[in-house]
Amino acid sequence: MRDALLRTVWYGDGFAGIIARAVLTPAEWAYGAASLAVGALRARRAGVATVPTISVGNLTVGGTGKTPVAAWVAAQLRRRGRRPALLLRGYGDDEALVHAVLNPQVPVVAHPDRRRGASAATAQGADALVLDDAFQHRQMPRDVDVVLVSADAWHEGPARLLPAGPFREPLIALQRATLVLVTRKAVEAERAALVAARLRAHVDATPIGIAHLRPDDLRVWGGEATASLEALRDAQVLAVSGIGAPEAFGAQLEALGARVAAVRFADHHDYRPSDVADLVRRAARADRVVCTLKDAVKLGPRWPADAPPLWYLSQAVVLETGGAAVHAELDRLAVR
Repeated sequence: MRDALLRTVWYGDGFAGIIARAVLTPAEWAYGAASLAVGALRARRAGVATVPTISVGNLTVGGTGKTPVAAWVAAQLRRRGRRPALLLRGYGDDEALVHAVLNPQVPVVAHPDRRRGASAATAQGADALVLDDAFQHRQMPRDVDVVLVSADAWHEGPARLLPAGPFREPLIALQRATLVLVTRKAVEAERAALVAARLRAHVDATPIGIAHLRPDDLRVWGGEATASLEALRDAQVLAVSGIGAPEAFGAQLEALGARVAAVRFADHHDYRPSDVADLVRRAARADRVVCTLKDAVKLGPRWPADAPPLWYLSQAVVLETGGAAVHAELDRLAVR
């Protein structure tokens, strides 16, 4: 209900959406002014990173692929001989659990104070830091700022700030970025290229690349079994998601040939026993139950052993353009 209301307010072309945005405009202006003032104050206190530090963030609320991209960055630093740690703000526990699955060798530190989190990570032996969702946390020093923009969620028109739109900062804030990555899940590469062209008007020489968050394979929760994506073709799939961009997840499954019955919850949803019981009942009418990894780490431990298997769709990060610039920054951090 809440997410449907937000989509109407932020993106609706009808009378209700237009009126809602008009009513929220003064609040949007106040938010923008406060964000600008607080950001400038925090930036003056940032200082210099004591160990190589890279931030993966965004300009909007949720759904850009921060977690898989941050996990990919941490893995890349490990391949270059570093001992990275992942720093989270500590909102919910699903992101920490996802990182533990994707990079079991990389310590995850969740703390609302990034500096204290960084101290804890380095005390554990980390010699590089990956900040998940820290573009607006400017008091934490970093060497590289990667900003993600979702092509799946992109809407033409003005970039409205909270609460009248999904943007935390205006597009001009991209000038602070070291790299901009347009992420795509279900939309075509041409759509991502169009978004990249739109963003170019707001930055100068900042490299802009495109990253495909591509479905990799199906993995069963609580076991070692995997299945190819071909297993979804013509299958009746109960698609369960509690993420920032559920439409893109459903579209990925449909593009793989699945017949999707979607059950959507709010982002960071904490699954209750009644939710699980309802999903198990629905599962009896499906060939497979498929969720995201972000949902599997919370839903999986509560999934009954006698219910149909719970599968999650793993994602691979594929740099379609801008790979040279991304790897150059990672190489630079590795030898800093």
